[in-house]
Amino acid sequence: MSPTQIVFDIGGVLVQWDPHLAWIEDLGSREAVAAFIARTDFMARNTRADGGAAFADLAAEIEDPTDRALLAGYVARYARTVPTPIAGSWDLLDRLADKGHGIHAITNWSAETWPEGLKVHPRLGEVFSTLVVSGREHMLKPQPEIFELLCARAGIAPADCLFIDDSSKNVAGAKAVGMDAVQFTSPDALEADLVARGLL
Repeated sequence: MSPTQIVFDIGGVLVQWDPHLAWIEDLGSREAVAAFIARTDFMARNTRADGGAAFADLAAEIEDPTDRALLAGYVARYARTVPTPIAGSWDLLDRLADKGHGIHAITNWSAETWPEGLKVHPRLGEVFSTLVVSGREHMLKPQPEIFELLCARAGIAPADCLFIDDSSKNVAGAKAVGMDAVQFTSPDALEADLVARGLL
């Protein structure tokens, strides 16, 4: 039987995320921002924030005062990093909902930046029957516990779910708990996968 519950990732699937945009105005070019991101190990720190760490604490670890201040200001700048919805994916989400499938989400996203993202994309707070934000739960994809939490809150079984994520690791994590899963590459490719599964 085909899954009837669709579980979306958000960043990279429904919304584009570009952290460089947080600091372009301060640093003047993508190259300067890339250097800042590299020397502060921003991506690793961001993952820790997705797991529940506070950006103020992460910034406090940085010795250089200018870099420390830039990272400390990330939450206030966050809305700049998610300006663009992935329109084709939203169209597919709406078509799936119209077909009667349950629509849920699991996102690796900081509890601090999530409200800032909602200011730009308020539908993210409205469209999901069940939503798990990693930073609120202090757990991350692809840990099995976060998939199990979604199912428990939604009252659904993993076998009833199709999980959609742009990360191969997260797709593997979903499959490990018994979900069907597909790696997102583009709305067109996702549409073909959904049609092949009989979901559209």
